[in-house]
Amino acid sequence: MGAIPIIAEVMAAPGELLSLSLNAKAIAPEGFVLFSLIGTLLVDLAGEKTAAKWSPPICYLGLGSALLILALQWNAIPESAFLGAFYSDNLGIAFRSVVALSTLISLLISWRYAEQSGSPVGEYAAILLAATLGGMLLCGSTDLISIFISLETLSVASYLLSGYMKRDARSSEAALKYLLVGSAAAAVFLYGASLLYGISGSTNLEEIGLTLTGSPSPIAALALVFILATVAFKIAAVPFHQWTPDVYEGSPTPVVAFLSVGSKAAGFALAIRLLVGCFNAFDNQWKLLFTVLAVLSMSLGNIVALAQTSMKRMLAYSSIGQAGFVMIGLVCGTEDGYAAMVLYMAAYLFMNLGAFACIILFSLRTGSDRISDYAGLYQKDPLITLGLSLCLLSLGGIPPMLGFFGKIYLFFAGWADGQYLLVIVGLITSVISIYYYISVIKMMVVKEPQEASELVKEYPLIKWNTVGLPPLRVALLTCVFATAVGGVLSNPLFTWANNAVSGTPILQNALTTIADKGTFG
Repeated sequence: MGAIPIIAEVMAAPGELLSLSLNAKAIAPEGFVLFSLIGTLLVDLAGEKTAAKWSPPICYLGLGSALLILALQWNAIPESAFLGAFYSDNLGIAFRSVVALSTLISLLISWRYAEQSGSPVGEYAAILLAATLGGMLLCGSTDLISIFISLETLSVASYLLSGYMKRDARSSEAALKYLLVGSAAAAVFLYGASLLYGISGSTNLEEIGLTLTGSPSPIAALALVFILATVAFKIAAVPFHQWTPDVYEGSPTPVVAFLSVGSKAAGFALAIRLLVGCFNAFDNQWKLLFTVLAVLSMSLGNIVALAQTSMKRMLAYSSIGQAGFVMIGLVCGTEDGYAAMVLYMAAYLFMNLGAFACIILFSLRTGSDRISDYAGLYQKDPLITLGLSLCLLSLGGIPPMLGFFGKIYLFFAGWADGQYLLVIVGLITSVISIYYYISVIKMMVVKEPQEASELVKEYPLIKWNTVGLPPLRVALLTCVFATAVGGVLSNPLFTWANNAVSGTPILQNALTTIADKGTFG
């Protein structure tokens, strides 16, 4: 039975049944994000000065409340909402937390950037919260209709954010490219979803999965290809990555920070919901396709990053490579593999957003994001030098940083599952990534005073009392501290990631099915 007949049936039922089926408690975190979105729009009507004053606390309150409720829901009995179109389990809570926290940190590093560029703060915050709402709903969607609505809410808001700097031609170009490619991806997803609905007569992922398990067909295989293309676009996997470097370079830097973490986390949550919960009958096929995507992403992303001269483009190709690492856990399809995915996304949040916070701070003071302009920076700004160095070392997987333990867990899960090709490619490309990360650090630290770049020689006096800089400093110090210390104190993160898998019914069912196949195979 599809979602539309269920809605018709429930609407005819008493109001109590409707309230029970909607189950607002399961989506309470998204409710607070929605209220803060409405609040920022209302204060924006009062003028830019009022919006600049009240938008930050409204956003902090909404996102903080959402994170608090998600923490309270952790390890609770999984609940469905929206007439079964949304499911709140530990996996969804983990990814929704990553999306909400990435937005909170992105906002902290945004205020000064928006102030200096002359952009309306209220509108920017509202659009970013809309993207967050779409991403959080996408992490728990279990119906094709709710998936598409959530996906488009996230995507449309992302297009608007990419082109938010209207006076910058690069920003408009980035938004146009993102819109065109994203629209094509949405059309491909709709076509694949229509095939699935035609086969099963339902839009519910569980019912579609049961139908495909009973009678897999060539049409279902075609639908898998279309769905996989959409997922690959969202996580920026090769060869669906073409939009990433241009969008990252042209978009406002705080927007890129959100897209690199929040949007990617939602994409991986969608991948697990669709591929594990719906295409279990095509387990070998989609794992083979994802193996190819992972190898291509790790190889191309890290090799092309070597030649980049812009920090944002370098991190764009780096994010493509990082997506390849995370895909190792997805291809494994084991408990350790899924847990490693969750752990690495949490680690990636802090180390990547910490790097972007440093880039934004340098850009605010110099107006540049070229790697060569960082030459000799340690002489004038030790905080940016230290913070960026630690975050880049963590992204490269250097111990004892948080990123090292995340990568080790992924490689361990891959090796234990026999994914030797993925692990070997991952190790080789990790070494390549360390080279270009350390090249930036060397540029900042090793240069002699006379070899410093002109921008560093004319570096302005550091003042932290400027409007918008205190929140940026808080975000920077938080991310750097979590990146540096999180590796040493990573046991709670490992426990959290393992609980995310053990408290998710669809993953446990998939693992049981695989175990049964192994027993009787």
